[in-house]
Amino acid sequence: MRNFALLCLLTFLCTSVRAQIPARPTSGELHAEIQKLQVLGSALYMAAHPDDENTRLIAYLANVEKVETAYLSLTRGDGGQNLIAPDIRELLGLTRTQELLAARRTDGGTQFFSRANDFGYSKHPDETFNIWDKQDVLADAVWVIRKWRPDVIVLRFDPRAPGTTHGHHTASAIIGQEAFDLAGDPTAFPEQLKYVKPWQPRRIYWNAYTWRGVPEHMRQDKIIKVDVGTYLPKLGEGVAEIAARSRSQHRSQGFGSAGSRGEQIEQLELLKGDDKDAEGEVFANIDVSWNRIGAGRIGQALQAIEQNFNFDDPSASVPALLRVRGMIRALPDGFWKTKKLGELDELIANALGLYLFAKTDDPIATAGQELEIDIEATNRSQQPVKLIDYFIDGTHMTRAAVDQELAANRPFRQTDTIQVLTGKASSGPYWLKDSWKLGMYTVKDQAQRGKGESDDPLNAVFTLDIAGEQFEFVRPVRHAFTDRVMGEQVQPLEIMPPVFGELDKSSYLFTTSEPTTIRIKVTSARANISGTVELCTPENWSVTPKNKTFTLTRKGEEQYFEFMLTPPADQEEGMIVPLIKLDGEEDSGYTRKLIKIEHDHIPTQFADLDASAPVAKLDLKVAGRNIGYLPGAGDAIPEALTNIGLNVTTLNKGTIATGDLSRYDAIVVGIRAYNTEADMPNMQPRLLKYVENGGTLVVQYNTSRGLKLPMTEIGPYPLQLSRDRTTVEEAPVRILAPDHPVLNYPNKITSKDFDGWVQERGLYFPNNWDERYTPIISSNDPGEDPHDGGLLVAEYGKGHYVYTGYSFFRELPAGVPGAYRLFANLVGLGNEVRP
Repeated sequence: MRNFALLCLLTFLCTSVRAQIPARPTSGELHAEIQKLQVLGSALYMAAHPDDENTRLIAYLANVEKVETAYLSLTRGDGGQNLIAPDIRELLGLTRTQELLAARRTDGGTQFFSRANDFGYSKHPDETFNIWDKQDVLADAVWVIRKWRPDVIVLRFDPRAPGTTHGHHTASAIIGQEAFDLAGDPTAFPEQLKYVKPWQPRRIYWNAYTWRGVPEHMRQDKIIKVDVGTYLPKLGEGVAEIAARSRSQHRSQGFGSAGSRGEQIEQLELLKGDDKDAEGEVFANIDVSWNRIGAGRIGQALQAIEQNFNFDDPSASVPALLRVRGMIRALPDGFWKTKKLGELDELIANALGLYLFAKTDDPIATAGQELEIDIEATNRSQQPVKLIDYFIDGTHMTRAAVDQELAANRPFRQTDTIQVLTGKASSGPYWLKDSWKLGMYTVKDQAQRGKGESDDPLNAVFTLDIAGEQFEFVRPVRHAFTDRVMGEQVQPLEIMPPVFGELDKSSYLFTTSEPTTIRIKVTSARANISGTVELCTPENWSVTPKNKTFTLTRKGEEQYFEFMLTPPADQEEGMIVPLIKLDGEEDSGYTRKLIKIEHDHIPTQFADLDASAPVAKLDLKVAGRNIGYLPGAGDAIPEALTNIGLNVTTLNKGTIATGDLSRYDAIVVGIRAYNTEADMPNMQPRLLKYVENGGTLVVQYNTSRGLKLPMTEIGPYPLQLSRDRTTVEEAPVRILAPDHPVLNYPNKITSKDFDGWVQERGLYFPNNWDERYTPIISSNDPGEDPHDGGLLVAEYGKGHYVYTGYSFFRELPAGVPGAYRLFANLVGLGNEVRP
């Protein structure tokens, strides 16, 4: 019975609480929860990426209409840019996932995802569906609808306007509209019916925006206008202010927002479904009361509790809430019974001021490991509460039953030593467990699909008697500690493999046949392990020694091991991976590395990921060894340049203002530095003077919006940034200036150097420039005019200025040989004529 109850509760706990200190709701929030218990309705918002969602509408539906509100983001934002760290691809996806979950904790919604991954910008849904598996993404959308059972679906984007916005955007709307039709059809995706029932929503709307003009196909007679600018005095803020706080969680994308007050109109155009809505009423003529399941008396009882609520003593409502609980438990089993019973139980706990918490000092545990768990149970009311027992699910623990009254404000505390079950699997991000292909993650378990994040690996299940009725409350075991600066901190506890191996670089490039040292870091996740570590290589590569032995006595201990890797004589690409075998485990073979992502606004993320790295032998020469690098919004270019033997020095405003810049053969400016660095107006004259005196300055892409200095001052001569981009990574690249030194020294660049690029060619290319710039190469997506401004070079004084929108920040960490060869030429520009 315990496991069944746990499963039922976790099925409906879709909003992550992994970051939170235990809930401490105010009386106003509890009163709002009583109001929400009276509403049996739900809505689903749909779009493509984190930050696509309309937080105003979500906050309005959740906090004013008080319906169950969720956001389905088809992707985790893996293909975007990162303004707060160098992490990109799946690591950026981890950050943006947590930002979305934080946003939902703020605005009151629930978060879902599909298996689609964000492969970067696309210009048309047809291009998107060439990479996404449309049928799988559609299945995931149907799955979420059947799980969430929304009465109303709202699409962020217009399914009738392909080519007018990001292809992912329109694709999300197309998926949403088709899923609306299929979710109620039992012949569609019948494999899901083992877990859920068909469900047909009543209406599907487009959240009709007109900031780009009013589309001709918009049907004015099908539009309702909703004022979402409601003020919520119990919360002390309005919907738009909640929405701004929610929007501001998307820090990696720079979406900090200020709250506003007053009327806030949202337009909804009915696309399909019944046409019985009324102006300003999203749920008009949809019964969202308890009458929808024939239990109107429950609604009446809750209304009476709401009217008699004591804001000074919320626990005074508990006896009446317990009577309502009995009424709900007497209902036939069904969706709303399960959901509302779970909400009611949590409301009762919060009204009592119950504090139930299980914590450990360790952020990581391994299968079979012993852990000390500190338990606290406190009743901060005068109502009778008894702690009957508790246990930690997923562990072995032995002790006597508790059976102790929880006197008012007298905490029960106990420390237990438990052992994690030996078969307990890793709790890292479920969508990164198995290898995946471009466009789609691999999630084999149907029950996992759609979830915001992995389930908590260990949960404390508290059994209590409240006024004679038995309850079970599930609380995740947390890593908790007190930071000297930040105070009380609560982070997820993760179950991880016992050992990790990590290479010292993200990619390796060989320009000669000489062996190179490869360093492997071995890290223990439990004490007292020993074994061997080896480096697995492609067939034509050789490595010495075959393996090395290690012993690690302390959890978290690290040791480093060096291997000599010799490339083949000819050019070749492949992958290398560290392999760790533990003594006493005949079948062990660990090839995962430990990733830690740490930001103040989201919980710390630990993930065990594939530790392999690309390796290549290529024909690459460098000219100019000393490179200065001015960081921008965050990328891994400095490491990549170090990989090919360049000496890279990180610059800042001080070194640029007073340092000797002439010592650098080239200075590279990081991505979006002119958007993010407030001191660029002061640094730019010094950088241009460096060029004038004979230096080479390579400026990577920026966006036209939010520049810190006028666009005309980015280069020595005027250029105009645009939104032009080439999103198809296989798009042909044409040579415009075949005799220019940048294509000939020290490497001869040909069309083959553009093979194997990842995600895109480039972005935000200039579309207009002074004649003193020389366009070097050109590319465009199918059916578009050529984009000639992706790589511009100008002579200025004695030096060279380079502006490039090509995506070296993606290509170099991915180990793309041709991108390395071209970038080596950029930073070597001018060295062929220097003494």
